[in-house]
Amino acid sequence: MTNIYPPKRILMGPGPSDVHPRVLQAMAMPTIGHLDPVFQRMMDQSKDYLRALFKTENSLTFPISAPGSAGMEACFVNLLEAGDTAIVVRHGVFGDRMRENVIRCGANVIVVDAVWGTAPDMALVEDALKANPHASVLAFVHAETSTGVEADAGALCGLAQKYNCLSIVDMVTSLGGIPVDVDGWGADAVYSGSQKCLSCPPGLSPVSFSEKALNRIRSRKTPVQSWFLDLSLVMNYWDGEGGRSYHHTAPVNAMYGLNEALAMHMEEGTDNVHARHRLMHTALVAGLEAMGLSMLVDASCRLPQLNVVTVPEGVDEGAVRAHLLAHYGLEIGAGLGPLAGKVWRIGLMGEAARASNITVCLSALGEALNLQQHSADTGAALSAAQAVLAG
Repeated sequence: MTNIYPPKRILMGPGPSDVHPRVLQAMAMPTIGHLDPVFQRMMDQSKDYLRALFKTENSLTFPISAPGSAGMEACFVNLLEAGDTAIVVRHGVFGDRMRENVIRCGANVIVVDAVWGTAPDMALVEDALKANPHASVLAFVHAETSTGVEADAGALCGLAQKYNCLSIVDMVTSLGGIPVDVDGWGADAVYSGSQKCLSCPPGLSPVSFSEKALNRIRSRKTPVQSWFLDLSLVMNYWDGEGGRSYHHTAPVNAMYGLNEALAMHMEEGTDNVHARHRLMHTALVAGLEAMGLSMLVDASCRLPQLNVVTVPEGVDEGAVRAHLLAHYGLEIGAGLGPLAGKVWRIGLMGEAARASNITVCLSALGEALNLQQHSADTGAALSAAQAVLAG
Protein backbone atom coordinates (compact mmCIF):
# COMPACT_ATOMS: atom_id res chain seq x y z
CA MET A 1 0.00 0.00 0.00
CA THR A 2 1.14 3.55 -0.75
CA ASN A 3 0.42 6.40 1.61
CA ILE A 4 -1.02 9.55 0.04
CA TYR A 5 0.44 12.91 1.08
CA PRO A 6 -1.82 15.71 -0.19
CA PRO A 7 0.00 18.81 -1.43
CA LYS A 8 -0.54 22.19 0.18
CA ARG A 9 -3.05 24.07 -1.98
CA ILE A 10 -4.44 27.60 -1.99
CA LEU A 11 -8.17 26.97 -2.23
CA MET A 12 -9.82 29.88 -4.03
CA GLY A 13 -12.55 27.94 -5.80
CA PRO A 14 -16.23 27.54 -4.94
CA GLY A 15 -15.37 25.28 -1.98
CA PRO A 16 -13.85 23.77 0.00
CA SER A 17 -11.94 26.75 1.34
CA ASP A 18 -8.63 26.98 3.15
CA VAL A 19 -8.72 25.48 6.66
CA HIS A 20 -6.86 27.14 9.53
CA PRO A 21 -4.26 25.00 11.39
CA ARG A 22 -6.25 25.52 14.60
CA VAL A 23 -9.18 23.68 13.05
CA LEU A 24 -7.02 20.83 11.79
CA GLN A 25 -5.36 20.58 15.19
CA ALA A 26 -8.74 20.43 16.92
CA MET A 27 -9.78 17.56 14.64
CA ALA A 28 -6.70 15.61 15.76
CA MET A 29 -7.81 15.57 19.41
CA PRO A 30 -8.64 12.18 20.97
CA THR A 31 -11.88 10.63 19.80
CA ILE A 32 -14.47 10.13 22.54
CA GLY A 33 -17.95 8.67 22.53
CA HIS A 34 -20.73 10.62 20.84
CA LEU A 35 -22.80 10.37 24.06
CA ASP A 36 -19.88 11.28 26.32
CA PRO A 37 -20.80 14.18 28.66
CA VAL A 38 -17.79 16.17 27.44
CA PHE A 39 -18.87 15.78 23.83
CA GLN A 40 -22.43 16.72 24.73
CA ARG A 41 -21.19 19.95 26.32
CA MET A 42 -19.36 20.73 23.09
CA MET A 43 -22.57 20.01 21.13
CA ASP A 44 -24.38 22.60 23.24
CA GLN A 45 -21.60 25.12 22.63
CA SER A 46 -21.74 24.53 18.86
CA LYS A 47 -25.49 25.05 18.90
CA ASP A 48 -25.04 28.38 20.70
CA TYR A 49 -22.40 29.47 18.18
CA LEU A 50 -24.67 28.53 15.27
CA ARG A 51 -27.64 30.38 16.74
CA ALA A 52 -25.49 33.50 17.00
CA LEU A 53 -24.23 33.08 13.44
CA PHE A 54 -27.66 32.40 11.96
CA LYS A 55 -29.10 35.19 14.18
CA THR A 56 -31.87 33.00 15.55
CA GLU A 57 -33.38 31.75 18.78
CA ASN A 58 -34.57 28.54 17.10
CA SER A 59 -34.22 25.62 19.48
CA LEU A 60 -33.58 23.15 16.68
CA THR A 61 -30.32 24.57 15.36
CA PHE A 62 -27.52 22.05 14.88
CA PRO A 63 -25.10 20.52 12.33
CA ILE A 64 -26.39 17.51 10.41
CA SER A 65 -23.78 14.73 10.20
CA ALA A 66 -23.45 15.02 6.43
CA PRO A 67 -22.59 17.70 3.83
CA GLY A 68 -24.76 20.61 2.75
CA SER A 69 -26.64 18.53 0.18
CA ALA A 70 -28.01 16.47 3.07
CA GLY A 71 -29.03 19.67 4.83
CA MET A 72 -30.96 20.60 1.70
CA GLU A 73 -32.64 17.22 1.55
CA ALA A 74 -33.51 17.33 5.25
CA CYS A 75 -35.46 20.53 4.74
CA PHE A 76 -37.47 19.22 1.81
CA VAL A 77 -38.22 15.69 3.00
CA ASN A 78 -39.42 16.95 6.38
CA LEU A 79 -41.56 19.85 5.14
CA LEU A 80 -43.10 18.30 2.03
CA GLU A 81 -45.41 15.32 1.53
CA ALA A 82 -46.64 13.73 -1.68
CA GLY A 83 -49.17 15.98 -3.37
CA ASP A 84 -47.94 19.21 -1.77
CA THR A 85 -46.89 22.13 -3.97
CA ALA A 86 -43.64 24.07 -3.64
CA ILE A 87 -42.46 27.13 -5.52
CA VAL A 88 -38.73 27.09 -6.28
CA VAL A 89 -36.82 30.18 -7.34
CA ARG A 90 -34.10 29.01 -9.73
CA HIS A 91 -31.19 31.26 -10.72
CA GLY A 92 -28.44 28.66 -10.90
CA VAL A 93 -27.45 25.03 -10.39
CA PHE A 94 -28.46 24.82 -6.76
CA GLY A 95 -31.94 26.17 -7.35
CA ASP A 96 -32.34 23.30 -9.79
CA ARG A 97 -31.23 20.86 -7.09
CA MET A 98 -34.04 22.25 -4.95
CA ARG A 99 -36.45 21.47 -7.79
CA GLU A 100 -35.12 17.91 -7.91
CA ASN A 101 -35.72 17.50 -4.19
CA VAL A 102 -39.34 18.60 -4.52
CA ILE A 103 -39.94 16.07 -7.29
CA ARG A 104 -38.36 13.25 -5.28
CA CYS A 105 -40.70 14.07 -2.38
CA GLY A 106 -43.62 13.36 -4.70
CA ALA A 107 -44.68 17.00 -4.51
CA ASN A 108 -45.59 19.39 -7.32
CA VAL A 109 -43.04 22.04 -8.25
CA ILE A 110 -43.57 25.50 -9.73
CA VAL A 111 -40.29 27.04 -10.94
CA VAL A 112 -39.64 30.78 -11.16
CA ASP A 113 -36.55 31.30 -13.31
CA ALA A 114 -34.06 34.14 -13.47
CA VAL A 115 -31.33 34.58 -16.06
CA TRP A 116 -28.08 33.12 -14.72
CA GLY A 117 -26.00 35.95 -13.33
CA THR A 118 -29.01 38.07 -12.33
CA ALA A 119 -31.04 38.26 -9.13
CA PRO A 120 -34.56 36.80 -8.84
CA ASP A 121 -37.41 39.12 -9.89
CA MET A 122 -39.70 39.67 -6.88
CA ALA A 123 -42.68 40.48 -9.10
CA LEU A 124 -42.40 37.13 -10.88
CA VAL A 125 -42.13 35.30 -7.56
CA GLU A 126 -45.21 37.05 -6.23
CA ASP A 127 -47.10 36.27 -9.43
CA ALA A 128 -46.32 32.57 -8.90
CA LEU A 129 -47.53 32.73 -5.29
CA LYS A 130 -50.75 34.43 -6.35
CA ALA A 131 -51.34 31.86 -9.10
CA ASN A 132 -50.73 28.93 -6.71
CA PRO A 133 -52.53 29.73 -3.44
CA HIS A 134 -52.28 26.07 -2.38
CA ALA A 135 -48.47 26.17 -2.35
CA SER A 136 -47.01 25.41 1.09
CA VAL A 137 -43.29 26.10 0.52
CA LEU A 138 -41.24 28.82 -1.15
CA ALA A 139 -37.59 27.76 -1.66
CA PHE A 140 -34.63 29.76 -2.89
CA VAL A 141 -30.84 30.04 -2.77
CA HIS A 142 -29.53 33.05 -0.84
CA ALA A 143 -26.01 32.93 -2.32
CA GLU A 144 -25.95 31.02 -5.60
CA THR A 145 -22.53 29.37 -5.85
CA SER A 146 -22.81 28.69 -9.57
CA THR A 147 -23.37 32.34 -10.54
CA GLY A 148 -22.06 34.53 -7.70
CA VAL A 149 -25.47 36.18 -7.22
CA GLU A 150 -27.04 37.20 -3.90
CA ALA A 151 -30.83 36.99 -3.72
CA ASP A 152 -32.83 39.36 -1.50
CA ALA A 153 -33.54 36.86 1.25
CA GLY A 154 -35.51 39.28 3.41
CA ALA A 155 -37.89 40.16 0.58
CA LEU A 156 -38.36 36.53 -0.48
CA CYS A 157 -39.06 35.35 3.08
CA GLY A 158 -41.49 38.24 3.39
CA LEU A 159 -43.37 37.01 0.33
CA ALA A 160 -43.49 33.50 1.78
CA GLN A 161 -45.10 34.83 4.96
CA LYS A 162 -47.54 37.02 3.01
CA TYR A 163 -48.82 34.00 1.09
CA ASN A 164 -48.77 31.56 4.02
CA CYS A 165 -45.81 29.50 2.82
CA LEU A 166 -42.88 28.10 4.74
CA SER A 167 -39.55 29.34 3.40
CA ILE A 168 -36.60 27.03 2.71
CA VAL A 169 -33.36 28.98 2.29
CA ASP A 170 -30.04 27.67 0.97
CA MET A 171 -27.31 29.44 2.98
CA VAL A 172 -24.48 27.10 2.01
CA THR A 173 -22.28 29.86 0.60
CA SER A 174 -23.72 32.80 2.54
CA LEU A 175 -23.28 31.72 6.18
CA GLY A 176 -20.14 33.34 7.55
CA GLY A 177 -19.50 35.43 4.43
CA ILE A 178 -22.37 37.89 4.26
CA PRO A 179 -25.04 38.87 6.80
CA VAL A 180 -27.83 36.39 7.45
CA ASP A 181 -30.78 37.04 9.75
CA VAL A 182 -32.98 33.99 10.17
CA ASP A 183 -35.31 35.47 12.78
CA GLY A 184 -35.32 38.97 11.29
CA TRP A 185 -36.29 37.60 7.89
CA GLY A 186 -38.72 35.05 9.31
CA ALA A 187 -36.97 32.17 7.51
CA ASP A 188 -38.41 28.77 8.44
CA ALA A 189 -35.83 26.19 7.35
CA VAL A 190 -32.23 27.04 6.48
CA TYR A 191 -29.18 24.95 5.75
CA SER A 192 -25.50 25.59 5.13
CA GLY A 193 -22.20 23.72 4.79
CA SER A 194 -19.04 23.55 6.84
CA GLN A 195 -16.61 23.89 3.91
CA LYS A 196 -17.39 27.36 2.57
CA CYS A 197 -17.10 30.57 4.60
CA LEU A 198 -16.81 28.66 7.88
CA SER A 199 -13.46 27.30 6.62
CA CYS A 200 -13.95 23.84 8.03
CA PRO A 201 -13.46 20.57 6.13
CA PRO A 202 -16.51 19.30 4.21
CA GLY A 203 -18.93 16.91 5.85
CA LEU A 204 -21.28 18.84 8.15
CA SER A 205 -24.40 20.86 7.39
CA PRO A 206 -25.58 23.47 9.93
CA VAL A 207 -29.37 23.79 9.86
CA SER A 208 -32.05 25.70 11.74
CA PHE A 209 -35.83 25.25 11.86
CA SER A 210 -38.49 27.66 13.09
CA GLU A 211 -41.34 26.65 15.37
CA LYS A 212 -43.67 26.94 12.37
CA ALA A 213 -41.53 24.44 10.50
CA LEU A 214 -41.47 22.08 13.49
CA ASN A 215 -45.26 22.29 13.74
CA ARG A 216 -45.51 21.29 10.09
CA ILE A 217 -43.27 18.29 10.79
CA ARG A 218 -45.30 17.28 13.86
CA SER A 219 -48.55 17.42 11.87
CA ARG A 220 -47.35 15.25 8.96
CA LYS A 221 -49.79 12.60 7.76
CA THR A 222 -47.04 10.32 6.44
CA PRO A 223 -43.60 9.34 7.77
CA VAL A 224 -40.58 11.26 6.46
CA GLN A 225 -39.22 9.22 3.54
CA SER A 226 -35.64 9.35 4.90
CA TRP A 227 -35.07 7.66 8.24
CA PHE A 228 -31.65 9.27 8.76
CA LEU A 229 -32.93 12.79 8.03
CA ASP A 230 -36.25 12.46 9.89
CA LEU A 231 -36.08 15.43 12.25
CA SER A 232 -38.67 13.94 14.59
CA LEU A 233 -35.96 11.36 15.36
CA VAL A 234 -32.85 13.52 15.05
CA MET A 235 -34.16 16.22 17.40
CA ASN A 236 -34.22 13.70 20.25
CA TYR A 237 -30.44 13.47 19.90
CA TRP A 238 -29.71 17.18 19.47
CA ASP A 239 -32.44 18.89 21.43
CA GLY A 240 -32.08 17.39 24.88
CA GLU A 241 -29.70 19.09 27.31
CA GLY A 242 -27.69 16.19 28.73
CA GLY A 243 -30.46 13.63 28.19
CA ARG A 244 -30.08 12.80 24.53
CA SER A 245 -31.23 9.54 23.01
CA TYR A 246 -29.14 7.62 20.51
CA HIS A 247 -29.89 8.26 16.86
CA HIS A 248 -26.60 7.85 15.00
CA THR A 249 -22.90 7.95 15.73
CA ALA A 250 -21.98 11.59 15.21
CA PRO A 251 -18.63 12.35 13.47
CA VAL A 252 -16.89 13.33 16.69
CA ASN A 253 -13.64 14.68 15.28
CA ALA A 254 -15.36 16.56 12.47
CA MET A 255 -17.49 18.19 15.16
CA TYR A 256 -14.33 19.25 17.01
CA GLY A 257 -13.24 21.03 13.85
CA LEU A 258 -16.54 22.80 13.31
CA ASN A 259 -16.69 23.93 16.92
CA GLU A 260 -13.17 25.39 16.63
CA ALA A 261 -13.99 27.12 13.33
CA LEU A 262 -17.10 28.66 14.91
CA ALA A 263 -15.09 29.75 17.95
CA MET A 264 -12.57 31.50 15.67
CA HIS A 265 -15.41 33.25 13.86
CA MET A 266 -16.78 34.53 17.17
CA GLU A 267 -13.31 35.68 18.24
CA GLU A 268 -12.90 37.76 15.09
CA GLY A 269 -16.48 39.05 15.34
CA THR A 270 -19.21 38.50 12.77
CA ASP A 271 -19.24 42.11 11.56
CA ASN A 272 -15.45 42.06 11.17
CA VAL A 273 -15.59 38.80 9.22
CA HIS A 274 -18.17 40.23 6.83
CA ALA A 275 -16.12 43.43 6.43
CA ARG A 276 -13.00 41.39 5.65
CA HIS A 277 -14.82 39.47 2.92
CA ARG A 278 -16.14 42.72 1.43
CA LEU A 279 -12.70 44.40 1.48
CA MET A 280 -10.93 41.45 -0.12
CA HIS A 281 -13.62 41.25 -2.77
CA THR A 282 -13.28 44.94 -3.59
CA ALA A 283 -9.50 44.59 -3.89
CA LEU A 284 -9.74 41.48 -6.08
CA VAL A 285 -12.27 43.06 -8.43
CA ALA A 286 -10.13 46.20 -8.72
CA GLY A 287 -7.18 44.03 -9.72
CA LEU A 288 -9.15 41.94 -12.18
CA GLU A 289 -10.62 44.99 -13.88
CA ALA A 290 -7.19 46.67 -14.06
CA MET A 291 -6.06 43.51 -15.85
CA GLY A 292 -8.83 44.01 -18.40
CA LEU A 293 -11.17 41.29 -17.12
CA SER A 294 -14.87 41.78 -16.41
CA MET A 295 -17.28 40.42 -13.80
CA LEU A 296 -20.39 38.49 -14.81
CA VAL A 297 -22.64 39.84 -12.05
CA ASP A 298 -23.74 43.43 -11.54
CA ALA A 299 -22.28 45.02 -8.41
CA SER A 300 -25.78 45.45 -6.92
CA CYS A 301 -26.20 41.70 -6.34
CA ARG A 302 -22.61 40.43 -6.54
CA LEU A 303 -21.36 38.08 -3.80
CA PRO A 304 -18.08 39.14 -2.17
CA GLN A 305 -17.13 35.56 -1.32
CA LEU A 306 -17.73 34.03 -4.79
CA ASN A 307 -16.48 36.09 -7.73
CA VAL A 308 -17.52 35.07 -11.24
CA VAL A 309 -15.14 36.37 -13.91
CA THR A 310 -15.88 36.30 -17.64
CA VAL A 311 -13.29 34.39 -19.66
CA PRO A 312 -11.86 36.57 -22.46
CA GLU A 313 -12.52 35.60 -26.05
CA GLY A 314 -9.97 33.11 -27.38
CA VAL A 315 -8.65 32.05 -23.97
CA ASP A 316 -8.64 28.37 -22.98
CA GLU A 317 -10.10 28.66 -19.49
CA GLY A 318 -9.23 25.08 -18.57
CA ALA A 319 -5.58 25.61 -19.48
CA VAL A 320 -5.51 28.71 -17.27
CA ARG A 321 -6.84 26.76 -14.29
CA ALA A 322 -4.39 23.94 -14.94
CA HIS A 323 -1.48 26.41 -15.02
CA LEU A 324 -2.54 27.97 -11.71
CA LEU A 325 -2.75 24.58 -10.05
CA ALA A 326 0.48 23.18 -11.48
CA HIS A 327 2.71 26.21 -10.93
CA TYR A 328 1.15 27.95 -7.92
CA GLY A 329 -0.85 25.25 -6.15
CA LEU A 330 -3.82 27.58 -6.64
CA GLU A 331 -7.31 26.24 -7.27
CA ILE A 332 -10.06 28.33 -8.84
CA GLY A 333 -13.37 27.01 -10.15
CA ALA A 334 -14.84 26.47 -13.60
CA GLY A 335 -18.30 27.49 -14.73
CA LEU A 336 -21.28 25.18 -14.39
CA GLY A 337 -24.26 24.52 -16.64
CA PRO A 338 -24.69 27.20 -19.32
CA LEU A 339 -21.67 29.05 -17.88
CA ALA A 340 -19.29 26.10 -18.44
CA GLY A 341 -16.24 27.28 -20.37
CA LYS A 342 -17.35 30.91 -20.13
CA VAL A 343 -16.39 31.94 -16.58
CA TRP A 344 -14.03 31.33 -13.71
CA ARG A 345 -15.34 31.20 -10.15
CA ILE A 346 -12.87 32.68 -7.68
CA GLY A 347 -13.68 32.08 -4.04
CA LEU A 348 -12.79 34.41 -1.18
CA MET A 349 -14.31 32.25 1.53
CA GLY A 350 -13.31 32.30 5.17
CA GLU A 351 -9.56 31.77 5.51
CA ALA A 352 -9.14 32.28 1.75
CA ALA A 353 -10.24 35.92 2.06
CA ARG A 354 -6.71 37.18 2.70
CA ALA A 355 -4.55 39.81 0.99
CA SER A 356 -1.77 37.31 0.34
CA ASN A 357 -4.16 35.11 -1.64
CA ILE A 358 -5.24 38.04 -3.78
CA THR A 359 -1.62 38.79 -4.66
CA VAL A 360 -0.95 35.19 -5.66
CA CYS A 361 -4.18 34.92 -7.63
CA LEU A 362 -3.65 38.08 -9.65
CA SER A 363 0.00 37.26 -10.35
CA ALA A 364 -0.77 33.71 -11.43
CA LEU A 365 -3.78 34.67 -13.52
CA GLY A 366 -1.87 37.41 -15.33
CA GLU A 367 0.99 35.02 -16.11
CA ALA A 368 -1.38 32.34 -17.42
CA LEU A 369 -3.20 34.82 -19.66
CA ASN A 370 0.02 36.20 -21.10
CA LEU A 371 1.16 32.66 -21.90
CA GLN A 372 -1.92 32.41 -24.12
CA GLN A 373 -0.99 35.70 -25.84
CA HIS A 374 -3.81 37.51 -24.07
CA SER A 375 -2.27 40.75 -22.83
CA ALA A 376 -2.73 41.17 -19.06
CA ASP A 377 -1.02 43.95 -17.10
CA THR A 378 -0.18 42.14 -13.87
CA GLY A 379 1.60 45.17 -12.42
CA ALA A 380 -1.46 47.36 -12.89
CA ALA A 381 -3.63 44.65 -11.35
CA LEU A 382 -1.47 44.33 -8.23
CA SER A 383 -1.25 48.12 -7.84
CA ALA A 384 -5.03 48.49 -8.08
CA ALA A 385 -5.64 45.78 -5.51
CA GLN A 386 -3.02 47.17 -3.16
CA ALA A 387 -4.53 50.65 -3.40
CA VAL A 388 -7.85 49.24 -2.13
CA LEU A 389 -6.17 47.30 0.67
CA ALA A 390 -4.07 50.30 1.73
CA GLY A 391 -7.05 52.64 1.66
